[in-house]
Amino acid sequence: MAERSDHLTALALATFRANGALLSAGDALTAPFGLSSARWQVMGAVVLAGQPLTVPQIARNMGLSRQSVQRLIDELQKQEMVTLAPNPHHKRARLVRLSPAGEAAYGAVMLQWNALAARLAAGMDETQVKAATEALETLCIRLDEVHPPD
Repeated sequence: MAERSDHLTALALATFRANGALLSAGDALTAPFGLSSARWQVMGAVVLAGQPLTVPQIARNMGLSRQSVQRLIDELQKQEMVTLAPNPHHKRARLVRLSPAGEAAYGAVMLQWNALAARLAAGMDETQVKAATEALETLCIRLDEVHPPD
């Protein structure tokens, strides 16, 4: 049993290191567009949803606090990267969507990311990458069960 928890601890530590490296790489990719990794991630959550979302919906999808996502949305709104639209289902929770400038910036960052991802993937075993993805997704599910997001 201890061995299994030791492996999970190693996975957690590797994830922390990878997260730091991904944030650094993301900050380098996004800086020319006036963004940060965190802002890019929030924009990506809206794009991947395929529809405008409220701040609480974005926070839930990302596993972050509503307050931290609200701060990022406020920054993106000041940069005119997102717009807030009325929500017919809720008076105060407005819908977030990318503005034309936000769509252009997000698209440009994604071109840079796709090129970097292709370079990184070239030296990696696809089966291992898929297994790592599945392990991290399972870990997220288990963590949500133990400590549900806000």
